[in-house]
Amino acid sequence: MTEAEPTDRATVLVVDDVPDNLALMVGLLKFRYRVKVANGGLKALELAAQSPQPDLILLDIMMPGMDGYEVCRRLKADPLTQGIPVIFLTARSEVEDETFGLSLGAVDYITKPISPPIVEARVRTQLQLKAAADFLRDRSAYLAAEVARRARENEVLQDVVVLAMASLGETRDNETGNHLRRTQHYVKALAEQLQAHPRFAEVLTPDAIRLLFKSAPLHDIGKVGIPDAILLKPGRLTPEEFEVMKTHTTLGYEAIRRAEESLDEEQPFLRFGKEIALSHQEKWDGSGYPQGLAGEAIPVSARLMALADVYDALISARVYKPAMSHADARAIILQGRGQHFDPDVVDAFLRVESQFIAIAARFQDRAG
Repeated sequence: MTEAEPTDRATVLVVDDVPDNLALMVGLLKFRYRVKVANGGLKALELAAQSPQPDLILLDIMMPGMDGYEVCRRLKADPLTQGIPVIFLTARSEVEDETFGLSLGAVDYITKPISPPIVEARVRTQLQLKAAADFLRDRSAYLAAEVARRARENEVLQDVVVLAMASLGETRDNETGNHLRRTQHYVKALAEQLQAHPRFAEVLTPDAIRLLFKSAPLHDIGKVGIPDAILLKPGRLTPEEFEVMKTHTTLGYEAIRRAEESLDEEQPFLRFGKEIALSHQEKWDGSGYPQGLAGEAIPVSARLMALADVYDALISARVYKPAMSHADARAIILQGRGQHFDPDVVDAFLRVESQFIAIAARFQDRAG
């Protein structure tokens, strides 16, 4: 077609092996639509896949080589073209033919000789339906993308808030270095190892593990409330000082709880943060603090952090002690199996100890 055509017109592809039929349909539709023609099935498939794609296909059935049924079948089998509505335009007028054509995915069936008003009305109707479907699909895709974008923004905001809060505690204790990042990754390694275990499968879902990883840095947030004379003391604490140090668990829990109260609803990652902050110093045999919880009464998140926190303390240098080797730390962890630590968590540690070594190397404290 030589004359310029508005780009906002719908495009109709007419497929027929008879030139006179093509000319008839072009003459009927060209004033309302952009019209493309194909004189065979292969050409029709080629044009249907080209951009811009047709908005509607008028398809003859009886054609040499590839008939209209096969063309329709291939159009509907291809994700690229399956959304294009097809109207069969054919001299085959038996009910069985119409039924079969509709079963292939065609939206309408018009018999020849055609009635121009009927063709125009049905073409217009199907194009209106497609336009509405396209609008809804595009709108749905836009909304889905917008929801995903806002979810990503929320995830980033949560990460920033957690790290900012956790860093408050870390800056008070300048010996911890990359302790937060190491324990965060230790907890994730343990959780992933245990997620198929019957005792943990219900709790350690993929989403829960993601939230555990996010909230793990909050375990020592309560150290913000510990006096410098105790928190930064280079030697062993007195019994009285240790009692004060122990309050970092409840201080951390209360800080997160108060922050959560300002929100309209409970945030799962803060729930894990509260569990870890309050209970990561509990021991499997009930000899820990602050509540003296034992066994299954200790939240799973806190049981994982208990091992991660102790392991990292053992392999890290402090003013009052040198760093311990992995082998020595491993031996102490094994001694605590069933006493300090959940036995199954220790067994998981043994299965992922190579990951612990790699994490410690990746996030090792910088000298000086």
